[in-house]
Order: sequence, then C-alpha cells, then structure tokens
Amino acid sequence: MKKIISLLALILIVSCKSENKKEAEIAPKPLQTYKKEKISVKSYDFSGLENLLKKQNDTTYVVNFWATWCVPCVEELPNFEKLNATYKDKKVKVILVSIDFPKMVETKLLPFIKDHNLKSEVVHLNDPDANSWINKVDSTWSGAIPATVIYKKDKRSFYEKSFTFEELEKEVNKVL
Repeated sequence: MKKIISLLALILIVSCKSENKKEAEIAPKPLQTYKKEKISVKSYDFSGLENLLKKQNDTTYVVNFWATWCVPCVEELPNFEKLNATYKDKKVKVILVSIDFPKMVETKLLPFIKDHNLKSEVVHLNDPDANSWINKVDSTWSGAIPATVIYKKDKRSFYEKSFTFEELEKEVNKVL
C-alpha cells in the first residue's frame, strides 16, 4: 500500500512540474527589456502581449492601456495603484500597458515609473500597427486611451474611459 501511495505521489509531483513547465513555456519572450536605475520594463509586440489578456486562472486581471503623454491616463494611475495595493491579497493583478513610443521608453517611461513609484506591473507594447491589434483587444475599442480590460477566465469587460477609484473598485467587484 505504501508503494502505491508513493507512486501516486510521484506521479502527482511530476504532473505538477509538467504543468508548471507548460505554463512557463507559454510565457512570451519580450522583444526587449529596458532597464534604468533598478527599474525594468519588458517590451512586447501584440502577439507577446496577447497572453496577458487571455489567462485562464483564478486571478482577476485589470489591464490598463495608457501612455505618459496622455493626461487622463496619468491622472487615473493612482486609482489603479490603490486598487493594486487594496486587492493584492484577493487575487487581483493590475497590469499597466504603456503604449509610449519605443524611443520614449528610456527617456520618459522608466523615469515616470520611478518618479511615481509605480508598484503595479508595467509592460510596454511595441507594435506600431495598431489597426491590426486594437480590435483584438476589444471589437468596440476606437483606439483612444485610457482603455481598460477587466477579466477573470471567461468574464470580461472593456472600458474606454477614465476611472475614479470607486468606479474601478465597483467594476472589479463584479468580476471577483
């Protein structure tokens, strides 16, 4: 009996390691990783970023498209940061997708992250053919920012607007 239990435990361990390896293999490789003063940002084309919009686990994802040059985007960032801090123990993950121009990442984006002490995950979308990926994010998206996708597995909402913290919290709680 002990041998059977040991064998089953070994199979389970191997199976879990195999699942973790599959998940690691699915993670896209960034086009580039920008680094400056202990701040780093991975840069993806849309096919690399798309993985972040389709995860099928028990986490609620809040994916905000923004840029350092977009005033309404910058004004709402503290609300995403507050959401990230408030819900960190409730399986909510905030991902800030910068669409800053690639030539601005080192001179504007990295210093912005440092100066504003952003704690949420920040990634950079480097795919100049917006017409090819905007509708893949959401068919109703005009391309204006800020824009946010909130999802958990098959529950998904898209918003092309700025958020107050209260509005953001209300929408996240609909998905939790």
